[in-house]
Amino acid sequence: MPRISFKPGTFLYPLPAVMVTSGSFENANVMTVAWTGIICSDPAMTYISVRKERYSYNLIKENMEFCINLTNEDLVFKADYVGVRSGEKEDKFEKMHLTKEKASVVSCPMIKESPVCIECKVKEIKELGSHDMFIAEIVAVNVDEKYMDETGKFDMEKCKLIAYSHGSYFSLGEKKRKVWIFS
Repeated sequence: MPRISFKPGTFLYPLPAVMVTSGSFENANVMTVAWTGIICSDPAMTYISVRKERYSYNLIKENMEFCINLTNEDLVFKADYVGVRSGEKEDKFEKMHLTKEKASVVSCPMIKESPVCIECKVKEIKELGSHDMFIAEIVAVNVDEKYMDETGKFDMEKCKLIAYSHGSYFSLGEKKRKVWIFS
């Protein structure tokens, strides 16, 4: 069967669907981001790509920090809502009954309901076109202990994380097999 060719575009799916918090604890905002990932392991580095017109853009640029809050099946509706509404017009924490939790290093809050919260300090902002990329060092990772197994390892299956793909959210499902990495 022949392939169909499309014009160049954002056709890399699935993507993590995360809620990003920014601002001060008293004046915080939350938005959904799907353009994020790991870019370095030592030091641990991540990125988020954000449109300049988003309310969170200036909060992140002014404070040079943010938290990536992973989303799971319990947070799908809330993640979708905070991704399509502006924090300039309403308090999305209050509207979605999300609980602000004090972070250990950065001044913006984490989301208590999130299974994993990743605290980040911006090192560089890359202007790329429709989005600017905030390249950040991961300065702390906070995991809800109910998602840890009996050996102290993070249990992804318990967490029930979600991903975003072409306009829809999907559960990541169960582990299919163990991957062996030899060095």
